[in-house]
Amino acid sequence: MGKFVTLTTEDSTHLRAYRSDPAGMPRGGVVVLQEIFGVNHQIRSATDRFAALGYLAIAPAVQDRMMPGFETDDYSPEAFGKARQFIGGFRPDLALLDIKAAIAEVAPAGKVGITGYCFGGMLTWRAAHAGLGLSAASGYYGGGVPGYIDAAPQVPIEMHYGDRDAGIPLEQVEQLRARYPEVAVHIYQADHGFFNDERKPTFDAAAATVAFARTAEFFAHHLAA
Repeated sequence: MGKFVTLTTEDSTHLRAYRSDPAGMPRGGVVVLQEIFGVNHQIRSATDRFAALGYLAIAPAVQDRMMPGFETDDYSPEAFGKARQFIGGFRPDLALLDIKAAIAEVAPAGKVGITGYCFGGMLTWRAAHAGLGLSAASGYYGGGVPGYIDAAPQVPIEMHYGDRDAGIPLEQVEQLRARYPEVAVHIYQADHGFFNDERKPTFDAAAATVAFARTAEFFAHHLAA
């Protein structure tokens, strides 16, 4: 089980982060980026899964700048509307400072990888473009692909998308794949949010199992000492 810690960014902002330590000597670090529902139970569970693989894992609460302390395990339309309230004032450049602080927290463990889902999947790509001392990135169904397609990744990265994702047209995914043929873009017979086992009915156990195995293998390769 992990615990919440406080991170301090370069611009002196304090934000929460859920940190999960492995049982033994860490084999590296992993930063886990949230959906728009905060560092909720599902994100903490995902972070614990990486700790179980031997990584020092951390999930920074990148919504804290706009909605301090916000998190919800409710995926209803009403909760979705509330969760989106921060989007209008969201600044990716400041989110990268939050991510950089999270990377610094786990960097003593070795090489650092980053992963994220939906909103966090988009930030995963942006973080891979910024570099930030990362060694690998594995993003899940990051929306708004045209908004970051020109941001060439500076570290090894793979991406995961569902072919039934109404919010991310497959043509956008194919544009990303064509632009960066060196990036592994995995497409699953699944909906948006297929990895979130607490978000019914979009969770897809088969797709989630394959995707997590790919991420685990990707990190094992790129984060090896």
